[in-house]
Amino acid sequence: MNDTDEKLVFAQERSVSAQSTQHKQPWIVLIVDDDDEIHSVTKLALSGVTLDNKPLRFVHAYSAAEALQCLQSTPDIAMVLLDVVMETDDAGLRAAKAIREDLENDEVRIVLRTGQPGYAPEERVILQYDINDYKTKTDLTRAKLLTTVISSLRSYQQIRTINESRRGLEKIVNAAANLMERHSIYNFSEGVVTQLASLLGLKPEGLLCVRQLDAQNDILVLGAAGHFAKGIQQPLESIESPFIVNAVRRCLERREHLFLDDASVFYIDAKGIQAAAFIESSEQLSDVNQKLIQLFLANIAIGFENVKLFEDLRTAAYKDSLTGLANRAEFIRQLDSALADGEDFVVAITDINHFSDVNDALGQDVGNKLIQAVGNHLAVQFPPPSLVARISADVFGILSRPKGVTPDSMRDSFVEPFTVDEHRIPVLMTTGFSNKHQALDGLDALKQAYIALKNAKNHRIEANAFYHPSMQAETERRLDLVRNLRSDFLQRRLQLWFQPQIELGTGRLVGVEALLRWPQADGSFIAPDIFIPLAEYSGLILDIGHWVLEQACQAMNEIAGDVCDDFRMAVNVSVPQFRQNNFAGEVAEVLARHQVPAQRLEVEITESIVMDDPNLVARVLQQLKAQGVRIAIDDFGVGFSSLSYVQRLPLDKLKIDREFVRSAHTHSGAVIIETIINMGHRLGLQTLAEGIETEAQADYFRQLQVQQAQGYLYAKAMNLEALRAYVAANPCV
Repeated sequence: MNDTDEKLVFAQERSVSAQSTQHKQPWIVLIVDDDDEIHSVTKLALSGVTLDNKPLRFVHAYSAAEALQCLQSTPDIAMVLLDVVMETDDAGLRAAKAIREDLENDEVRIVLRTGQPGYAPEERVILQYDINDYKTKTDLTRAKLLTTVISSLRSYQQIRTINESRRGLEKIVNAAANLMERHSIYNFSEGVVTQLASLLGLKPEGLLCVRQLDAQNDILVLGAAGHFAKGIQQPLESIESPFIVNAVRRCLERREHLFLDDASVFYIDAKGIQAAAFIESSEQLSDVNQKLIQLFLANIAIGFENVKLFEDLRTAAYKDSLTGLANRAEFIRQLDSALADGEDFVVAITDINHFSDVNDALGQDVGNKLIQAVGNHLAVQFPPPSLVARISADVFGILSRPKGVTPDSMRDSFVEPFTVDEHRIPVLMTTGFSNKHQALDGLDALKQAYIALKNAKNHRIEANAFYHPSMQAETERRLDLVRNLRSDFLQRRLQLWFQPQIELGTGRLVGVEALLRWPQADGSFIAPDIFIPLAEYSGLILDIGHWVLEQACQAMNEIAGDVCDDFRMAVNVSVPQFRQNNFAGEVAEVLARHQVPAQRLEVEITESIVMDDPNLVARVLQQLKAQGVRIAIDDFGVGFSSLSYVQRLPLDKLKIDREFVRSAHTHSGAVIIETIINMGHRLGLQTLAEGIETEAQADYFRQLQVQQAQGYLYAKAMNLEALRAYVAANPCV
């Protein structure tokens, strides 16, 4: 459950006051009754009542028809006190039905009141009509009436909040899609201003200011709209408004949003820059709008990279862009230099335990800030002549003189938790140590420290380990697996199995996913998550990947006569395949040789593949797309999901991970699933739910308009012989 959910479900009670105060937006209550005395009594009973510091305002109608007219002309009515018997015996019931079905108003709360309870029994009315309460007029004392009104208004407010959030998320998807099409730096920046204003329902009057992190006093107006447009590419001080200049500077100095009486200033934190978007507005932002804007700005920060806004700030070849520390290449270079000079040294490779949990729980932005904080802390603890480097995601390296870095010094350095934003995060490090004595070169010394690190993580007796040659036993075991894999592959013992993909609306077979299997002599199988990484590490994945593509095309030809024209064969592709020369050309050659139309092939990639090298992946996928090959994201939502790459890549399909399918019955799981599906629909992408095992799951995703499904409910993965039989039993119709 996220913060928004908690505030909705566990909203604090606010006092109900009977004192008359002046407010801008009162609660509007529609009283519908053909008895004028009922109007007077109700108004008198509720006179002076306020809820959440907002008074009640009454609108009156004396018939069902008049009530419907009021609801059409006054859309913000929160509650209707509706008499059952008016111009006809069931006028109120008909009006309640018309409000929901004809006016399509599902927000207003309806309380039916009757003086003849026997005419319309309570149980039948509650079950048959979408109302919130059903009371007899004699039962509605002032206290009971007040209770009914308060509960109805609170329910109305919660429903409005949910609907506003949903509409806001749809706007964000559309706005982000618009911005990602802008390739000019200044056009993009102007778009940020106009889209922010659009999200808030305001006129586009504002500006976007940027400060480079290495030029603290250089604030530039990079984008502007409305009467600020003439300030583009000018220093902030050129804006003839001390109020605006001071507000922007305060926002950048505090690194937080500012919500002022006549404006809002939004802080944007991207790699290498700080930015502030100033929007003129006298309206106070609601909590919902503030959260939606924060979500939008998170994607805007990524957008700055996509348009290469600050290419001059891109990190040099030997510097890590996030932390400013040396990177892996520089670390190895310094190791080689120390070995060449005959210096005695110790190498420590240390990483943050359970760092992925921080990213998952607090977000990637907090994770990045924690990486920066840990990097800065290590640089202070181990100053020159020691060298601190960021080796990979959450892995740091320390090159120091003997005893310059030890298990004790590492442990003592991480006693206190780190403060990141409002979070206090305890950090535990695991460290592997090596020295020069057994290292052939800098890379060898680094590898030995990595082996020690992996050993420490596997055994967890201590938070550190020193490299010992015996640690290579595990490495040897992995090498044995690689050798066996290579041998079995060359002897054609690997198998390609297939799992059907079904069209949810019709039950029609529309495709299969090709799945690699490695059988053993005893009839068991080695899990793909064990041997695929080994194949990638060894480079064998290139040959295996080519073989899989060949086998998939052969299988496609064997079943082509029994499947529909839109049937597709899905094949998984790994990072090394993307990195090989002319992968797209290889795919085209195989398809042509087997005479398989490119439209029959669907390439599946995971989010981790995208994040490994986004530019390379995007380029290769564009080449495949140009041939007609379809592109799918597998296990969507479990990696570094962002609107940035979803819109940047030429995707056709989002596959919803089976873990989300299993959690569909939970509130948080349902919210995530619906968000993914809505995003897919908005972007014109097909959606497929993986791991469907029950009819209930299938019905759930069918109602959400997910087009396709895959899972044990329909069929397990099967070999080619079983697939031929399955296709024959499920021909194209």
